[in-house]
Amino acid sequence: MREFNGKTYTENTNHDFNELLEVVEILRSPNGCEWDRSQTFESMKECLKNESQEVLDAIDNSDYANLCEELGDVMLQVLLNAEIAKEKGLFNFNDVVQVLTEKLIRRHPHVFGDIERPTTPEESLKLWKMVKEKEKALKNRK
Repeated sequence: MREFNGKTYTENTNHDFNELLEVVEILRSPNGCEWDRSQTFESMKECLKNESQEVLDAIDNSDYANLCEELGDVMLQVLLNAEIAKEKGLFNFNDVVQVLTEKLIRRHPHVFGDIERPTTPEESLKLWKMVKEKEKALKNRK
């Protein structure tokens, strides 16, 4: 077993999200995997498309054990892309988390704000789309 930063990573033990981030960083490191290290935003596009389709197939087949695995594969695509971005000095995974969290709060003013709560899923979706349109309009003004 090889150690990385004084730690040995093994299968069949409990793992958490921070360890997953460490593993992805190791895979992209000079001591990591040649395939993982060679990936770029462009090369990852096909992988993301394929893994997303596998999620859809698992849902269509009600194959929930496989769905769990395939969702992990999609998450890996996100993590690898975020790691590539970090290496390029563009952003990191924490930035992705920050932007997503802010978006979820902003697009749910009925949950996190003080506007009237929609009573149906359709009304909630309509509100989401209205907030999204406002965001677009603000971006276009800049």
